[in-house]
Amino acid sequence: MTNAGRYGITIPFEGIPLAEQRSIIESLPDLGYTDVWSAESNGADAFTPLALASVWAPSLRLGTAIVPAYTRGPATLAMCAATLAAAAPGRFVLGVGTSSNVIVERWNDIPFVTPLAKVRDTVRFLRSALTGEKVTETYETFAVQGFRLGFVPPEPPPILVAALRSGMLRLAGRDADGAILNWLSPDDVRTVAPYVHEGGPGKEVAARIFVAPTTDAETARGIAKFAIAAYMTVPVYRAFHEWMGRTELLQPMWDAWAAGDRKAAVESIPDSVVDDLVVHGAPEYCRERVQAYVDAGITTPIIALLPVGVPAPDAVKMLGR
Repeated sequence: MTNAGRYGITIPFEGIPLAEQRSIIESLPDLGYTDVWSAESNGADAFTPLALASVWAPSLRLGTAIVPAYTRGPATLAMCAATLAAAAPGRFVLGVGTSSNVIVERWNDIPFVTPLAKVRDTVRFLRSALTGEKVTETYETFAVQGFRLGFVPPEPPPILVAALRSGMLRLAGRDADGAILNWLSPDDVRTVAPYVHEGGPGKEVAARIFVAPTTDAETARGIAKFAIAAYMTVPVYRAFHEWMGRTELLQPMWDAWAAGDRKAAVESIPDSVVDDLVVHGAPEYCRERVQAYVDAGITTPIIALLPVGVPAPDAVKMLGR
């Protein structure tokens, strides 16, 4: 693993109460980590773990990967981002994206419509609002009348966009400061990253990389297949992997899932797909595989630990650089 560049990890860690994660997060800089990134689905919200990390390890950069554009109103999202950017000046990156129809529609009862336009409008609003500008604007997907932040950060945070296919990738490069990628192989990076760079040089390309630091390949693949089935049956991820050329490999999973046979769906996922999309093996191999993403064009690798029986403090040490 090269000592140059950024090296991130996803927080909070599974299986440990949030209030008890301080010592792990405090250890991260000495282990070579430069960033911590949160997520937001059905666990912790995206901002609270980062607020704690900003105090526990003040040298770390903090990022959301990602906050859904639908589930907070534009002004509320701007306030959340501004507050964390003010608490950690120059160390916060706001990652926004569509999330998925499951999270937006099924769990939050919000229509999942015109996702590209929704993210575009949200980014454009945030660009204005986070500078302290008064915003009165009718966008395609929402309107804001006379909003001005009352708590303006010393500097607006960079904004990254979660992107899978060409339209959102180009949006990330054109309207934002870069992209956040997810569930892809190093070879896939070489396909998608150029779309981001069409927006100009210097764009950040972050990627959440799922890692299982164990030499028990059977266990790692078994857990990874459950995760793959959960994600790849969501329409946005299915479309992405069809675009990446995995239709033939994943069609049996999609057919079994549609028929209601979850067990068959999981079992039908080829080991080769797991090995492409999930890093697993000895710690040295895992670090080399993460480096392959960097070599392919990722500027910010973000490790996401899979629960394979390795305690989080040990896994963090194993994968440090």
